[in-house]
Amino acid sequence: MAFSSFFSRLRSCSKPICRNLRTSNFQRPHIPSSLTEPVTCSRKGQGTIPSWVASLIPLALAVSAGSLALQSQNYPSLCLNDAPLSDPKSGKNGGKGSTDYVVKGSLRKVPPELIEELKGICQDNMTMDEDERYVHGKPQNSFHKAVNIPDVVVYPRSEEEVSKIVKSCNMHKVPIVPYGGATSIEGHTLSPYGGVCIDMTLMNRVKALHVEDMDVVVEPGIGWMELNEYLESYGLFFPLDPGPGATIGGMCATRCSGSLAVRYGTMRDNVINLKVVLADGEVMKTASRARKSAAGYDLTRLLIGSEGTLGVITEVTLRLQKLPQSSVVAMCNFPTIKDAADVAIATMHSGIQVSRVELLDEVQIRAINLANDKKLPEIPTLMFEFVGTEAYAREQTQIVQKIASEHYGSDFVFAEDSEEKKELWKIRKEALWACFAMKPKFEAMITDVCVPLSHLAELISRSKQELDASPLTCTVIAHAGDGNFHVVVLFDPTKEEQRREAERLNHFMVHTALSMEGTCTGEHGVGTGKIKYLEKELGIENLRTMKRIKDALDPNNIMNPGKLISPHICF
Repeated sequence: MAFSSFFSRLRSCSKPICRNLRTSNFQRPHIPSSLTEPVTCSRKGQGTIPSWVASLIPLALAVSAGSLALQSQNYPSLCLNDAPLSDPKSGKNGGKGSTDYVVKGSLRKVPPELIEELKGICQDNMTMDEDERYVHGKPQNSFHKAVNIPDVVVYPRSEEEVSKIVKSCNMHKVPIVPYGGATSIEGHTLSPYGGVCIDMTLMNRVKALHVEDMDVVVEPGIGWMELNEYLESYGLFFPLDPGPGATIGGMCATRCSGSLAVRYGTMRDNVINLKVVLADGEVMKTASRARKSAAGYDLTRLLIGSEGTLGVITEVTLRLQKLPQSSVVAMCNFPTIKDAADVAIATMHSGIQVSRVELLDEVQIRAINLANDKKLPEIPTLMFEFVGTEAYAREQTQIVQKIASEHYGSDFVFAEDSEEKKELWKIRKEALWACFAMKPKFEAMITDVCVPLSHLAELISRSKQELDASPLTCTVIAHAGDGNFHVVVLFDPTKEEQRREAERLNHFMVHTALSMEGTCTGEHGVGTGKIKYLEKELGIENLRTMKRIKDALDPNNIMNPGKLISPHICF
């Protein structure tokens, strides 16, 4: 077949993807000195509000919200606890209508008594070194920044230590921020209020493997790639594959998925139960190890996607899958991105149990060529994976090849050799780092949206028109089989107008997706970056319910404050 010559061309002159970019690309951003001071109650263009007036603002807003939205005088004021903002409706800290990428927050000195308690719990596994605190407070891949960084970083080794840490922080009302692989995009691990960062990476053991039941019990700090290396010799694997470096705990917290979600589902479909440390230090198990249960509230699903705002995950029981007997990876080119999206939709409608359907636009292919000295055709490209028996995988491949030919597809090639397949998927997995080969000194705003599958082609076409018209370099990557669409926007961090343009493009894609009954995030999560879109997507009643749950489980608001729930939400 023609693939051998194609693959040799693909692999020729291949080199590792710009490892130096991973360190040289991300430098401490310049934050105006005015933002590094604790936030006071003031409004632009006015003097500082007297403290007695500031103290009445939450009460006034709560009374207003209660009279307008609830038509009742029986509800107490329950705006975001300890809100550090001058006005909960001002849009700061990701509030409704916010366009500020720097997350502001008040900073209160950590009591020395708490420092001593943490030393007693963690011994040498804690640090107050500025460089370590900076690394933990300024995630490399996030467009969003925070004024403050954590005051202390601790590295617990056991669930008992996590429980003691959280209990002490709760007693002193000091914020905590759980920290895993630091691969999140939307500012989940920012520390806008300082406090204690709980780095879970030392809790990385496989606690139990049940081969006959096809499940595994792990600590949250283990990475999904390391877990799959461990499972391979047992003929099993964990099917979710987000970015390299992601840990199981962080994957649960953000409810992530990956390219295999089209076949195996997202994190909420693959977690059987959790153990979680609540805000008061109590350890809770969410469910049994049974594959299904109708017993009680589904607390497992409540915690998955809660982004550390309700508890710290200390143990995860995962559903596993058998390694496929055979697989085929295919690649096909298209004249337009709409043609490629139409083929992805037609493939899903055909009933084929495809394992992956990934779409890359011509700009992303150009970046891959530049980063790896490859010579791929720089046009929209679809990548597929089919699994099953050898005969079934080949049959699926032939059906999709026919579908592609009906939508102007060309250069349809496929690989069955193990090394060839790995080389193809390596292209997709390292796409972000390839982007920086085009603009080595730039930063990236990475965003994702998701729509019902029937709207995917329209969403991508409309977004692509806007992206191509922008002066910024933008690449498109989509998990096309489930309607999930990603964009990488490269911008010069020294030019504010480019940062604003990146944010404008993000707004456009999100609002376009919401107009199609979609979501502001398919798998990256909310963090601080997507808070501002939740009211439009979910409605104020939904957000009030989330706020009630948050207040019930975390009355002191110490659990990753400033994330997921907008500060303008009151009830």
